[in-house]
Amino acid sequence: MSSAETERAEAARLPEGDVVGVLLNQHARIRDLFSDVKSAEGQHKRQAFDELRALLAVHETAEEMVLRPVAKDAAGQDETEARNREEEAANKVLADLEKMDVSSGDFDTTFARFEQSVIDHAEHEEREEFPFVVRECAEGKRKGMGTMLRAAEKIAPTHPHPGAAGSPMAQWTVGPFASLVDRTKDALRAAAPGG
Repeated sequence: MSSAETERAEAARLPEGDVVGVLLNQHARIRDLFSDVKSAEGQHKRQAFDELRALLAVHETAEEMVLRPVAKDAAGQDETEARNREEEAANKVLADLEKMDVSSGDFDTTFARFEQSVIDHAEHEEREEFPFVVRECAEGKRKGMGTMLRAAEKIAPTHPHPGAAGSPMAQWTVGPFASLVDRTKDALRAAAPGG
C-alpha cells in the first residue's frame, strides 16, 4: 500500500505540471484529509470533511474530463470503465456522507468504508492507469494535460453529483452548471453567520 509520502516522492520525480504528478499530489492530500477527519472533532471535523468533499468532487470530475479519455487509449477501455464505475459509486457515498452529522457513529462507520474504497481506487489508478499514461504520452502532452486538468478543476462542482459521476461526457455537459450552483452555495454558506 502506498502512502502520502510515497505519492509525493513519485510526483516529485515527474516534470513540473505533469498531469500524473498533479494527481499524485492530490492523492497525497486526500490521504492527509482522511486522517484529519478521523482524528478531528466538532467544527474542525466538519471543516476537514468539507475540504475533503470539495477536493474529491473537483479531483474526480477533472480526472474524468481530462485523464480518462487519454487513459482509455493508453490503458484500455476496460481499465477506464472500471475507474469510472468506482468514481460513480464513491460519488453516491460522498453525497450520503455530506448529509450526515459528522459526530454520529453512522458517519464514522460509513466514512471508514468510504476511505478504504477511495484509497483502493487511487491505488488502482496509480498501478493500472498512470504508468500507461506516462509511457504512452510524451512529456509535453502530459504537461498540457496538467494545464487542462487545472482548468477543468476551476469549473468542476465542489459537491458530489452522482448523476454525472463516471461519465466524462456528463461531466463536460453538466459539470460547469453544477459548479456554478455549488460555488454559489459555498460562498453563501461561508458568508452566513457561523458559516
